[in-house]
Amino acid sequence: MSYDLAVWEGERPADDKTAGQVFSDLYDCYIDGEVEEPPTGRIAVYVAALLERWCDLTEDDEDTSPWSAGPLMDCAGGRLVYFAMRWSMAEEASAYAAAVAESMGLVCFDVQQDRLRP
Repeated sequence: MSYDLAVWEGERPADDKTAGQVFSDLYDCYIDGEVEEPPTGRIAVYVAALLERWCDLTEDDEDTSPWSAGPLMDCAGGRLVYFAMRWSMAEEASAYAAAVAESMGLVCFDVQQDRLRP
């Protein structure tokens, strides 16, 4: 079981419902779309910041990474990164991911609870 977050570049939606629609639109465009688009510079820097804290799953020899898929950068496209964390580490990892997103002026959305993360 995993815990999913979405982080994107753009204006912070006014409410959770609007955020859910923005996420859905971005997902359809960048993750589910037919054309692969490399992550924007800000999204790439964000993913790199997460990987400074915990190694990529593909490099995790000691089973310490919270990421459920790797390479983590492969979860990013365009203005969106949509990534999963192991349930056992989700509380710590998602709090960190949300804090880093906020510090970088990015939007963080909790996919399970359909809500914006502060």
